Amino acid sequence: MSISTALPAAVPQHFPRQIAVLILVVVACSFAGNHVAARLAFENGTGLLLAILCRSGVALAILITLVIWQRQTVRLPAGSWKWQILLGLLVTIQSLCLYSAVARIPVALALLTANSFPIILALLTWALGGARPTLKSAALMLFILSGLVLALDVPGVLAMEGDVGANWWQGIVFALGAATSFAVALWVTDHKLSALRGSVRSMFTMLIVFASMIVAGFAELVPGGMNLPAATPGWLGLGALVLLYGGAFSVLFISVPRLNMARNAPVMNMEPIATLLFGWVVLEQMISPAQMLGGLVVITGIVILTLRKSA
Repeated sequence: MSISTALPAAVPQHFPRQIAVLILVVVACSFAGNHVAARLAFENGTGLLLAILCRSGVALAILITLVIWQRQTVRLPAGSWKWQILLGLLVTIQSLCLYSAVARIPVALALLTANSFPIILALLTWALGGARPTLKSAALMLFILSGLVLALDVPGVLAMEGDVGANWWQGIVFALGAATSFAVALWVTDHKLSALRGSVRSMFTMLIVFASMIVAGFAELVPGGMNLPAATPGWLGLGALVLLYGGAFSVLFISVPRLNMARNAPVMNMEPIATLLFGWVVLEQMISPAQMLGGLVVITGIVILTLRKSA
């Protein structure tokens, strides 16, 4: 089954840069708020799978509406199904890992660690026959990693000799898992599915995430994964994460043709900063000044790396 394709539309004009930046700031803050709301929901009994199911369900409904409105064809090119399924499973893993990290360590640290994906993507691209990172790119990667070590207070954790607790190590492993799966997903998108319209590709991806959560819930693969919130703050957190993610997702997808992302995408890297602020206000999660400095180093390095690639 396919939806007939409309006549080619005129290329939309970009928003003035001030408007585009403002929209991206609001989107980044909404995504940040979604992660903080998720932690609030988890602390009050909400199941991990339920949170992702609700979030992906809203995103899927938005994408289906967008595809129908744009009258896109939903027929995938020959040979692309296996890559589309792989992409959906990778995004499923990324969602599970990131929310698992958010549930275990301070939200800002989970997000900073997960945002190391540009390093993994560059190395993966090189390993699979792409261009080797330049000396400047390699130096930037080391700069980002040094900031991440500082943000995670790795020397202090190692000095504690086992007193840090299993949750910290599990949270870091899950965050790195989110970064790795997202990097592989970006590689698959760029090298195997780039010819597919973004809204259609994202619709099928969210459909796979949504279906995977239902299957995982029925199979009870995650203990308590489909638990309803046990208290009012849990319901508020679940509602907020769905609204914030759905709103940010909608605004970004609808506005992206007019946002000049090649120039303005680095604005999205303020998400960890907003997460740090929201985590402090809502969850009373504090990190040391040295960790804040490390986070700033990570964000600065990623912004520079992004600007160099888009130049």
